[in-house]
Amino acid sequence: MTENVVVLGAGYAGTGAINKLQSELGGNARLTWIADVDYHLVLHEAHRVIRDPDVRSDITFPTTQIADPSTRFIQDEVTGLDVDERTVELADGDDVEYDHVLIGLGSQTAYYGIPGLEEHSLTLKSLDDALEIHEAVSEASRDATRGEPAQVVIGGAGLSGIQTAGEIAEFRDEHRAPIEIHLVEALEEIFPGNDPEIQQALRDLLEEAGVQVHTDDPITEATADHIEFDEGEPLDHDVLVWTGGITGRDAMENADLEKEHNRVNTGANFQTSDERVFAIGDSALIDQGDQPAPPTAQAAWQAAEVAGENIARAIENRPLRTWEHEDKGTVVSVGEKAVAHDVKPAFGISLPVDTFGGLPAQNLKKMIAARWIADVTSWNEARKSWSSL
Repeated sequence: MTENVVVLGAGYAGTGAINKLQSELGGNARLTWIADVDYHLVLHEAHRVIRDPDVRSDITFPTTQIADPSTRFIQDEVTGLDVDERTVELADGDDVEYDHVLIGLGSQTAYYGIPGLEEHSLTLKSLDDALEIHEAVSEASRDATRGEPAQVVIGGAGLSGIQTAGEIAEFRDEHRAPIEIHLVEALEEIFPGNDPEIQQALRDLLEEAGVQVHTDDPITEATADHIEFDEGEPLDHDVLVWTGGITGRDAMENADLEKEHNRVNTGANFQTSDERVFAIGDSALIDQGDQPAPPTAQAAWQAAEVAGENIARAIENRPLRTWEHEDKGTVVSVGEKAVAHDVKPAFGISLPVDTFGGLPAQNLKKMIAARWIADVTSWNEARKSWSSL
Protein backbone atom coordinates (compact mmCIF):
# COMPACT_ATOMS: atom_id res chain seq x y z
CA MET A 1 0.00 0.00 0.00
CA THR A 2 1.29 3.48 -0.86
CA GLU A 3 2.14 5.50 2.23
CA ASN A 4 1.33 9.21 2.57
CA VAL A 5 4.30 11.06 4.05
CA VAL A 6 3.75 14.73 4.94
CA VAL A 7 6.44 17.26 5.93
CA LEU A 8 5.44 20.52 7.63
CA GLY A 9 7.58 23.61 7.25
CA ALA A 10 10.11 25.07 4.82
CA GLY A 11 12.81 26.07 7.28
CA TYR A 12 16.07 24.18 7.77
CA ALA A 13 14.31 21.22 9.38
CA GLY A 14 11.54 20.83 6.82
CA THR A 15 13.69 21.58 3.78
CA GLY A 16 16.48 19.29 4.91
CA ALA A 17 14.00 16.50 5.59
CA ILE A 18 12.36 16.90 2.16
CA ASN A 19 15.78 16.73 0.55
CA LYS A 20 16.59 13.50 2.41
CA LEU A 21 13.17 11.90 1.95
CA GLN A 22 13.25 12.46 -1.80
CA SER A 23 16.38 10.34 -1.95
CA GLU A 24 15.17 7.75 0.59
CA LEU A 25 11.56 7.04 -0.38
CA GLY A 26 10.83 4.70 -3.23
CA GLY A 27 7.69 4.31 -5.27
CA ASN A 28 5.83 2.97 -2.23
CA ALA A 29 5.30 6.46 -0.76
CA ARG A 30 3.72 9.77 -1.76
CA LEU A 31 5.47 12.85 -0.40
CA THR A 32 3.62 16.08 0.43
CA TRP A 33 5.34 19.27 1.60
CA ILE A 34 3.28 21.98 3.34
CA ALA A 35 4.54 25.46 4.25
CA ASP A 36 3.11 28.94 4.62
CA VAL A 37 5.58 30.36 2.08
CA ASP A 38 6.65 28.99 -1.29
CA TYR A 39 10.37 29.41 -0.66
CA HIS A 40 13.12 28.34 1.71
CA LEU A 41 14.80 31.19 3.60
CA VAL A 42 18.39 30.81 4.80
CA LEU A 43 17.26 32.22 8.13
CA HIS A 44 20.67 32.60 9.76
CA GLU A 45 21.47 35.15 7.01
CA ALA A 46 18.10 36.98 7.21
CA HIS A 47 19.71 39.75 9.25
CA ARG A 48 21.52 40.83 6.07
CA VAL A 49 18.14 42.00 4.69
CA ILE A 50 17.88 44.55 7.50
CA ARG A 51 20.78 46.42 5.94
CA ASP A 52 19.98 45.75 2.27
CA PRO A 53 16.61 44.32 1.13
CA ASP A 54 18.14 43.29 -2.21
CA VAL A 55 19.98 40.50 -0.39
CA ARG A 56 16.71 38.57 -0.15
CA SER A 57 17.04 37.21 -3.69
CA ASP A 58 20.30 35.51 -2.68
CA ILE A 59 18.99 33.86 0.49
CA THR A 60 15.55 32.68 -0.62
CA PHE A 61 15.04 29.67 -2.86
CA PRO A 62 11.70 28.68 -4.41
CA THR A 63 10.37 25.33 -3.29
CA THR A 64 10.22 24.40 -6.97
CA GLN A 65 14.04 24.38 -6.95
CA ILE A 66 14.07 21.94 -4.04
CA ALA A 67 11.04 19.69 -4.53
CA ASP A 68 11.12 16.86 -7.05
CA PRO A 69 8.31 16.83 -9.66
CA SER A 70 6.73 13.92 -7.79
CA THR A 71 6.60 15.86 -4.51
CA ARG A 72 3.32 17.68 -3.96
CA PHE A 73 3.76 21.16 -2.47
CA ILE A 74 0.92 22.99 -0.71
CA GLN A 75 1.27 26.62 0.32
CA ASP A 76 -0.97 27.10 3.34
CA GLU A 77 -0.79 27.77 7.05
CA VAL A 78 -0.87 24.71 9.28
CA THR A 79 -3.42 25.30 12.04
CA GLY A 80 -3.55 21.91 13.74
CA LEU A 81 -2.71 18.24 13.80
CA ASP A 82 -5.30 15.53 14.54
CA VAL A 83 -3.34 12.42 15.46
CA ASP A 84 -6.49 10.29 15.84
CA GLU A 85 -7.72 11.06 12.33
CA ARG A 86 -4.16 11.36 11.00
CA THR A 87 -4.84 14.69 9.34
CA VAL A 88 -3.04 18.01 9.04
CA GLU A 89 -5.45 20.94 9.41
CA LEU A 90 -4.93 23.97 7.16
CA ALA A 91 -6.13 27.56 7.32
CA ASP A 92 -7.53 27.68 3.79
CA GLY A 93 -7.35 24.24 2.20
CA ASP A 94 -8.83 20.88 2.99
CA ASP A 95 -7.31 18.64 5.64
CA VAL A 96 -4.37 16.56 4.40
CA GLU A 97 -4.24 12.90 5.40
CA TYR A 98 -0.99 11.25 6.42
CA ASP A 99 0.42 7.89 7.37
CA HIS A 100 3.58 9.49 8.72
CA VAL A 101 4.11 13.20 9.35
CA LEU A 102 7.23 15.20 10.19
CA ILE A 103 6.72 18.44 12.13
CA GLY A 104 9.32 21.04 11.16
CA LEU A 105 7.32 24.25 11.64
CA GLY A 106 9.99 26.10 13.56
CA SER A 107 9.15 28.36 16.49
CA GLN A 108 7.60 31.67 17.31
CA THR A 109 8.80 34.46 19.58
CA ALA A 110 8.39 34.14 23.34
CA TYR A 111 7.65 37.34 25.26
CA TYR A 112 7.79 35.85 28.78
CA GLY A 113 4.74 37.78 29.92
CA ILE A 114 6.55 41.13 29.81
CA PRO A 115 3.79 43.77 29.59
CA GLY A 116 3.64 45.64 26.28
CA LEU A 117 6.54 43.78 24.68
CA GLU A 118 4.57 41.89 22.03
CA GLU A 119 2.52 44.98 21.12
CA HIS A 120 5.46 47.34 20.73
CA SER A 121 8.32 45.26 19.32
CA LEU A 122 9.39 43.81 15.99
CA THR A 123 10.82 40.31 15.65
CA LEU A 124 13.21 38.49 13.32
CA LYS A 125 11.62 35.13 12.45
CA SER A 126 10.97 35.56 8.72
CA LEU A 127 11.86 37.47 5.58
CA ASP A 128 8.92 39.80 6.11
CA ASP A 129 10.19 40.51 9.63
CA ALA A 130 13.62 41.51 8.30
CA LEU A 131 12.04 43.81 5.71
CA GLU A 132 9.84 45.37 8.39
CA ILE A 133 12.87 46.12 10.58
CA HIS A 134 14.62 47.70 7.57
CA GLU A 135 11.64 49.95 6.89
CA ALA A 136 11.27 50.92 10.55
CA VAL A 137 14.97 51.79 10.94
CA SER A 138 14.98 53.71 7.64
CA GLU A 139 11.92 55.73 8.60
CA ALA A 140 13.22 56.48 12.09
CA SER A 141 16.55 57.68 10.71
CA ARG A 142 14.84 59.98 8.17
CA ASP A 143 13.01 61.73 10.99
CA ALA A 144 16.12 62.02 13.18
CA THR A 145 18.93 64.58 13.41
CA ARG A 146 22.50 64.51 14.69
CA GLY A 147 21.28 66.32 17.78
CA GLU A 148 18.39 63.90 18.26
CA PRO A 149 19.40 60.58 16.72
CA ALA A 150 16.96 57.72 16.26
CA GLN A 151 17.06 55.27 19.14
CA VAL A 152 17.08 51.63 18.06
CA VAL A 153 16.90 49.06 20.85
CA ILE A 154 17.44 45.32 20.38
CA GLY A 155 16.25 43.18 23.27
CA GLY A 156 18.03 39.87 23.71
CA ALA A 157 21.76 39.45 23.03
CA GLY A 158 21.76 35.94 21.66
CA LEU A 159 22.74 35.09 18.10
CA SER A 160 19.86 36.96 16.42
CA GLY A 161 20.17 40.03 18.61
CA ILE A 162 23.91 40.39 18.10
CA GLN A 163 23.66 39.95 14.33
CA THR A 164 20.71 42.36 14.12
CA ALA A 165 22.67 45.02 16.00
CA GLY A 166 25.63 44.52 13.68
CA GLU A 167 23.54 44.97 10.54
CA ILE A 168 21.84 48.10 11.84
CA ALA A 169 25.29 49.52 12.61
CA GLU A 170 26.36 48.80 9.02
CA PHE A 171 23.18 50.48 7.73
CA ARG A 172 23.93 53.52 9.92
CA ASP A 173 27.48 53.79 8.58
CA GLU A 174 26.62 53.21 4.92
CA HIS A 175 23.85 55.82 4.96
CA ARG A 176 25.50 58.17 7.47
CA ALA A 177 22.26 57.94 9.37
CA PRO A 178 21.75 59.55 12.80
CA ILE A 179 21.11 56.36 14.78
CA GLU A 180 22.06 55.18 18.25
CA ILE A 181 21.95 51.41 18.78
CA HIS A 182 21.38 49.69 22.11
CA LEU A 183 21.69 45.94 22.72
CA VAL A 184 19.95 44.84 25.92
CA GLU A 185 20.50 41.53 27.72
CA ALA A 186 18.88 40.48 31.02
CA LEU A 187 21.75 38.16 31.97
CA GLU A 188 25.27 39.10 33.00
CA GLU A 189 26.88 38.79 29.57
CA ILE A 190 25.93 38.79 25.90
CA PHE A 191 25.67 35.48 24.04
CA PRO A 192 24.61 33.77 27.29
CA GLY A 193 25.71 30.23 27.97
CA ASN A 194 28.74 30.43 25.70
CA ASP A 195 32.48 30.52 26.35
CA PRO A 196 33.72 33.83 27.88
CA GLU A 197 36.31 34.10 25.09
CA ILE A 198 33.72 34.38 22.31
CA GLN A 199 31.49 36.55 24.51
CA GLN A 200 34.33 39.05 24.92
CA ALA A 201 35.28 38.92 21.23
CA LEU A 202 31.69 39.68 20.22
CA ARG A 203 31.37 42.46 22.78
CA ASP A 204 34.57 44.02 21.40
CA LEU A 205 33.21 43.96 17.84
CA LEU A 206 29.87 45.43 18.92
CA GLU A 207 31.49 48.23 20.85
CA GLU A 208 33.86 48.94 17.94
CA ALA A 209 30.73 49.25 15.79
CA GLY A 210 29.28 51.82 18.19
CA VAL A 211 26.64 49.55 19.71
CA GLN A 212 25.90 50.36 23.35
CA VAL A 213 25.66 47.11 25.31
CA HIS A 214 23.45 46.89 28.41
CA THR A 215 23.56 43.69 30.50
CA ASP A 216 22.43 42.25 33.84
CA ASP A 217 19.09 44.07 34.02
CA PRO A 218 15.88 42.51 32.63
CA ILE A 219 13.19 44.45 30.79
CA THR A 220 10.05 44.67 32.92
CA GLU A 221 7.74 46.60 30.56
CA ALA A 222 7.63 48.04 27.06
CA THR A 223 5.60 51.01 25.85
CA ALA A 224 5.31 52.69 22.47
CA ASP A 225 8.33 54.90 23.18
CA HIS A 226 10.44 53.34 25.94
CA ILE A 227 11.34 50.20 27.86
CA GLU A 228 11.61 49.89 31.62
CA PHE A 229 14.11 47.82 33.55
CA ASP A 230 14.13 46.03 36.87
CA GLU A 231 16.76 48.42 38.24
CA GLY A 232 18.06 50.87 35.63
CA GLU A 233 16.59 54.01 34.14
CA PRO A 234 14.06 53.66 31.28
CA LEU A 235 15.47 53.58 27.76
CA ASP A 236 13.70 55.45 24.96
CA HIS A 237 13.22 53.80 21.59
CA ASP A 238 12.02 54.74 18.14
CA VAL A 239 12.42 51.12 17.01
CA LEU A 240 12.31 48.14 19.37
CA VAL A 241 13.35 44.68 18.14
CA TRP A 242 12.82 41.67 20.41
CA THR A 243 14.92 38.54 19.83
CA GLY A 244 14.83 37.23 23.38
CA GLY A 245 13.31 33.78 23.20
CA ILE A 246 11.34 31.07 21.41
CA THR A 247 8.27 28.96 22.01
CA GLY A 248 6.38 26.40 19.95
CA ARG A 249 3.87 27.23 17.25
CA ASP A 250 0.20 27.73 18.11
CA ALA A 251 -0.66 25.05 15.53
CA MET A 252 0.57 22.40 17.97
CA GLU A 253 -1.46 23.66 20.94
CA ASN A 254 -4.28 21.12 20.61
CA ALA A 255 -2.27 18.26 19.12
CA ASP A 256 -2.54 15.17 21.33
CA LEU A 257 1.22 14.79 21.74
CA GLU A 258 3.60 15.12 24.66
CA LYS A 259 4.96 18.67 24.50
CA GLU A 260 6.15 21.69 26.45
CA HIS A 261 5.10 25.18 25.44
CA ASN A 262 3.91 23.69 22.12
CA ARG A 263 7.35 22.22 21.39
CA VAL A 264 6.89 18.49 20.84
CA ASN A 265 8.89 16.01 22.93
CA THR A 266 10.74 13.37 20.91
CA GLY A 267 13.24 10.62 21.47
CA ALA A 268 16.70 10.72 19.95
CA ASN A 269 15.12 9.05 16.90
CA PHE A 270 12.69 12.03 16.44
CA GLN A 271 9.64 9.87 17.15
CA THR A 272 7.01 11.54 19.35
CA SER A 273 4.48 10.03 21.74
CA ASP A 274 2.61 8.98 18.57
CA GLU A 275 4.73 6.55 16.56
CA ARG A 276 3.50 7.98 13.25
CA VAL A 277 4.49 11.54 14.15
CA PHE A 278 8.09 12.76 14.03
CA ALA A 279 9.40 16.23 14.90
CA ILE A 280 12.68 18.11 14.45
CA GLY A 281 14.14 21.60 14.61
CA ASP A 282 12.72 24.35 16.82
CA SER A 283 9.33 22.56 16.82
CA ALA A 284 10.82 19.77 18.90
CA LEU A 285 12.48 19.06 22.22
CA ILE A 286 14.77 16.24 21.13
CA ASP A 287 16.09 13.99 23.88
CA GLN A 288 19.86 14.24 24.13
CA GLY A 289 20.30 13.08 27.70
CA ASP A 290 20.86 15.93 30.14
CA GLN A 291 19.21 18.54 27.92
CA PRO A 292 17.43 18.70 24.57
CA ALA A 293 19.22 19.47 21.32
CA PRO A 294 19.84 23.22 20.87
CA PRO A 295 17.39 25.20 18.71
CA THR A 296 20.01 26.09 16.09
CA ALA A 297 20.27 25.87 12.32
CA GLN A 298 23.27 23.56 12.73
CA ALA A 299 21.28 21.10 14.85
CA ALA A 300 18.32 21.20 12.44
CA TRP A 301 20.59 20.42 9.46
CA GLN A 302 22.09 17.44 11.22
CA ALA A 303 18.73 16.17 12.50
CA ALA A 304 16.97 16.42 9.13
CA GLU A 305 19.33 13.90 7.59
CA VAL A 306 18.55 11.22 10.18
CA ALA A 307 14.87 12.08 10.55
CA GLY A 308 14.27 11.66 6.83
CA GLU A 309 15.98 8.29 6.91
CA ASN A 310 14.00 7.23 9.97
CA ILE A 311 10.66 7.88 8.33
CA ALA A 312 11.73 5.66 5.45
CA ARG A 313 12.81 3.04 8.01
CA ALA A 314 9.46 3.31 9.82
CA ILE A 315 7.59 2.66 6.58
CA GLU A 316 9.71 -0.43 5.98
CA ASN A 317 9.40 -1.60 9.62
CA ARG A 318 13.15 -1.33 10.12
CA PRO A 319 14.77 -0.20 13.40
CA LEU A 320 15.11 3.57 13.74
CA ARG A 321 18.47 5.28 14.07
CA THR A 322 19.24 7.41 17.10
CA TRP A 323 20.85 10.81 16.63
CA GLU A 324 23.41 12.61 18.73
CA HIS A 325 23.98 16.29 18.15
CA GLU A 326 27.57 17.17 17.34
CA ASP A 327 28.51 20.77 18.04
CA LYS A 328 30.80 21.70 15.16
CA GLY A 329 31.52 25.18 16.45
CA THR A 330 30.02 28.64 16.36
CA VAL A 331 30.37 31.47 13.85
CA VAL A 332 28.66 34.82 14.50
CA SER A 333 28.71 37.91 12.30
CA VAL A 334 28.70 41.52 13.45
CA GLY A 335 28.07 43.39 10.24
CA GLU A 336 30.84 42.55 7.80
CA LYS A 337 33.03 41.11 10.54
CA ALA A 338 32.71 37.74 12.24
CA VAL A 339 33.95 35.65 15.16
CA ALA A 340 34.41 31.88 15.06
CA HIS A 341 34.84 29.68 18.11
CA ASP A 342 35.67 26.03 18.77
CA VAL A 343 35.41 25.12 15.10
CA LYS A 344 35.83 21.42 14.40
CA PRO A 345 37.78 20.04 11.42
CA ALA A 346 34.40 18.89 10.05
CA PHE A 347 33.93 22.45 8.82
CA GLY A 348 36.95 21.95 6.61
CA ILE A 349 39.56 23.77 8.65
CA SER A 350 41.69 23.07 11.69
CA LEU A 351 43.29 25.95 13.56
CA PRO A 352 45.48 26.02 16.69
CA VAL A 353 43.25 28.67 18.36
CA ASP A 354 39.77 28.36 19.86
CA THR A 355 38.48 31.80 18.87
CA PHE A 356 39.41 33.82 15.79
CA GLY A 357 38.08 36.63 13.63
CA GLY A 358 39.16 38.46 10.49
CA LEU A 359 38.89 37.05 7.00
CA PRO A 360 39.08 33.40 8.10
CA ALA A 361 35.97 33.80 10.25
CA GLN A 362 34.15 35.86 7.60
CA ASN A 363 34.84 33.33 4.86
CA LEU A 364 33.99 30.41 7.13
CA LYS A 365 30.56 31.90 7.80
CA LYS A 366 30.04 32.35 4.07
CA MET A 367 31.14 28.78 3.40
CA ILE A 368 28.70 27.34 5.95
CA ALA A 369 25.77 29.11 4.30
CA ALA A 370 27.02 28.23 0.82
CA ARG A 371 27.33 24.56 1.75
CA TRP A 372 23.73 24.48 2.94
CA ILE A 373 22.47 26.22 -0.21
CA ALA A 374 24.42 23.76 -2.35
CA ASP A 375 23.00 20.80 -0.43
CA VAL A 376 19.38 21.79 -1.04
CA THR A 377 19.80 23.40 -4.50
CA SER A 378 23.17 23.39 -6.27
CA TRP A 379 26.70 24.74 -6.04
CA ASN A 380 25.87 27.11 -8.86
CA GLU A 381 23.14 28.71 -6.71
CA ALA A 382 25.58 28.89 -3.79
CA ARG A 383 28.13 30.62 -5.99
CA LYS A 384 25.59 33.22 -7.07
CA SER A 385 24.68 33.93 -3.46
CA TRP A 386 28.26 34.20 -2.18
CA SER A 387 28.58 37.99 -2.19
CA SER A 388 25.47 38.40 -0.04
CA LEU A 389 26.36 35.82 2.60
